[in-house]
Amino acid sequence: MRDLTAAEERIVAEATQKAEVLYAGVRTPHRSCGICLAETFDLPTASYQALRRGGISGCGSCGAIVAGQLVLGELLGDPDPRGAVTETLRAAMADYERLWRGRLSKTPDQIVCNTLVGGFDDFHGAERQSFCTSLAATVAELVARVALAHGYPLRITPIADLDSE
Repeated sequence: MRDLTAAEERIVAEATQKAEVLYAGVRTPHRSCGICLAETFDLPTASYQALRRGGISGCGSCGAIVAGQLVLGELLGDPDPRGAVTETLRAAMADYERLWRGRLSKTPDQIVCNTLVGGFDDFHGAERQSFCTSLAATVAELVARVALAHGYPLRITPIADLDSE
């Protein structure tokens, strides 16, 4: 994966910050991890609702990590539903997986939502929310980094109606 330019690093920072704000729910209403990632990259959000809490039940894979895969598929995949996997997408997915596996502090093979958040006493508590906010922001960073490195002309739009601090 190639190194990014300074301008591209700024785009990565914008994606990271946007996802953090959307998930945290302090400056905007809270979004689920999948929805915040779709919104970060200006994609339709409806299908990302199913990623909430690891597929709603908590028994599925982390919604943020899966959303990252889906976003890359939307950005770098073949728009023809009969088309083969593009070489760009294949390489990007390998880079994305390598990067997120390197970032998870827990065993990277254990990405089931309930496993990742099982150590928090209160699912709705501040500690778990902070963990998932950080995870969603990290995924946004990695997706932006991978998309840019693989030639996608990414642009991060500001959050509508967000007052600057």
